[in-house]
Amino acid sequence: MLGFQTAHAQNAPPEKPKVTRILFLLDASGSMMAPWEGQPRWEVAKRMLGKMVDSLNSYPNLELGLRVYGHQFPNSEKNCQDSKLEVSFAPKNAAAIKKKLTELKAQGNTPITYSLMESANDFPTDKTSRNVLLLITDGLESCNMDPCAASIALQRKHVFLKPFVIGIGAQRDFGKQLECLGQYYNAAEVKTFRTVMNDVIAKTLSKTTVAVNLTDENGRPVESNVNMTFVNNVTEQPEYNYVHYRDAQGKADVLDIDALQSYDLEINTVPPVRQKDIAIKPGTANVLTYKTPQGTIWLKNPPLTPNPYGNNMQAVVRTPGRATVTSLTYGTRQKLLAGNYEVETLTLPRTVQRLTLKQGQELAITYESPGTLNITSDLKGFGSIYQLNDDESQTWIYNLPEASTKINLPMQPGAYRIVFRSKNANGSKFTAVKNFTIRSGQTTSVSIF
Repeated sequence: MLGFQTAHAQNAPPEKPKVTRILFLLDASGSMMAPWEGQPRWEVAKRMLGKMVDSLNSYPNLELGLRVYGHQFPNSEKNCQDSKLEVSFAPKNAAAIKKKLTELKAQGNTPITYSLMESANDFPTDKTSRNVLLLITDGLESCNMDPCAASIALQRKHVFLKPFVIGIGAQRDFGKQLECLGQYYNAAEVKTFRTVMNDVIAKTLSKTTVAVNLTDENGRPVESNVNMTFVNNVTEQPEYNYVHYRDAQGKADVLDIDALQSYDLEINTVPPVRQKDIAIKPGTANVLTYKTPQGTIWLKNPPLTPNPYGNNMQAVVRTPGRATVTSLTYGTRQKLLAGNYEVETLTLPRTVQRLTLKQGQELAITYESPGTLNITSDLKGFGSIYQLNDDESQTWIYNLPEASTKINLPMQPGAYRIVFRSKNANGSKFTAVKNFTIRSGQTTSVSIF
C-alpha cells in the first residue's frame, strides 16, 4: 500500500519488490443479463475477465482476488448486502477465478457502496503492498448509499489506491456519477472493453519513474536541495516526500512514483510552488520541469552593540499583495523565489523595505541603528507617541503605559511627538504636547511637564 514515503540514501540497497494485489469487483446484478452486441453483458464480462486473469497468471509478485455483488439473491428481494469475496487473494489463481465465474448467476441488486466497504477486509494486512481495486459495472448504486464517499475514505486509510471503474454498455451520463470513485473508463462497445482492460493492467504493472528539473528563469536546471511533496489530490494526503537532488553533472535523480495515483506537486520553496494534477504517464520515464528561480535575503543586524531591541529582532516577509510569506530573525539568511517582496522589520516604528530579488542574488536587509527614548516623568495617565512625517502630519506608533510614564524605549531615528493627559487632570485642555528627536546610538531624555 502506498503511504507516507521517505527518501532513501543514494547508495541504499534496493528494496524487496512490493506485492501488487488486484481485487476484481464484478457486477452481477440483474441488468447484466441485458444484451450487448448480441450477447448478455454478463457473458462478455466473464469471458473478458477470464482472459485477463489468464494473461496475469505468470506475473511475479502479483495476487488476484474476486468479489462479486448481486449474484446471491434475485432483484425482487432488493438485498443491499448481496456481496461476497468469492476468490481470496493468492498468486497464480487464474484457474480458481475462472472456475468461480462459471458458477455465478447475474440476478440481483447493485450494492456498490457496501461492496467497497467490505473489500477493506479482503486485502491482507500488509503495509508494503500495492492494493488495486477494479470495479466492472453496468449500473449505479441502488441502495441509497454514497459510493464516492466510501471510496475516498478507504483511499485515505490506504486500504486501496485510486480505483479503476469500467462502465460497460454505459449510457453517456453514466460516467459522471461514477468518476468520483476513481479513474473511470466508458466501455460502451465490446472492443472498447477489451482495450480498457488491457490499459488498466498495463498501468497497474508497468514501472513508472519521475525526474523533476527545477530551473532558473532561463530554463537551466540549476536549483536543488528543495523539499518536494507529492500530494494525493483525491485524499489530499502526502504520498511522497523527497529533498530534491542533482548529481555532479546537474541531472535530477530518478524517483519511483506510483502512477495509479493522481498528484499535486508541492515544491516547498519560499513561497511554495503548487502544481495541480501533474501529468505522469504510466510505464515511462517522466521528466517534469518547473521554474523555481531563487535568490537569498540576508537580514543583517546594524553595527551597534549592544542592540537596545535585543538579539531577536524579527522581520515579516510579504508579497506585493500583502500575503505573508515567512517571518525571520535578524542575523539569518533565507532563500526566496525570485520576485518582488516587502520586508517589514518589527522596529518601533515598523520599518518597511520593498525589494526585487533576482535569481542567484543575495540582498542584505538592515535597519538604522536605534536610539533610546528616556521619559523621566513618573506619571499616571493616558498618552501616545506619534511619528512626525515630512508633510507635517503625524502617525500613531505607541501607547504609553497608564501606570507610569517612566520608561526607556528603543526607537528608530527620527522626529516624534508625545501627547499626554494625566489621570488627575479634569479636562482635555490639560493635555501636554511635546516634540523630541531620536538619534542612532543616543539616549534622548524627555520630561512630559
